[in-house]
Amino acid sequence: MANFVLIHGAWHGGWCWDKVAAILRERGHSVAAPDLPGHGDDPAPPTGQSMDGYVARIREALAAQDGPSILVGHSMGGMPVSAAAEAEADRVAKLVYLCAFLPRDGE
Repeated sequence: MANFVLIHGAWHGGWCWDKVAAILRERGHSVAAPDLPGHGDDPAPPTGQSMDGYVARIREALAAQDGPSILVGHSMGGMPVSAAAEAEADRVAKLVYLCAFLPRDGE
């Protein structure tokens, strides 16, 4: 079975993946859908958050999985999943952009 790390977009939290995560888990997959800093149930204030903080949270989620993961970014989540995938290439089996920002090389 596969590992999935599902990253929400702006104005969301990990909760937006609840139905998808349940279906994937029913099929035997491992799923993480963390709240990015300042989003969802994360206690950090929304102001003052940065891309570096988002990337750090995604890297933590990847590190907690047993083996490489399919990393999915929705909307604004496309930007930090791109940076996390570059930093943790050995932990990412596939990178999926779901209606997401796709940065150009070097952005």
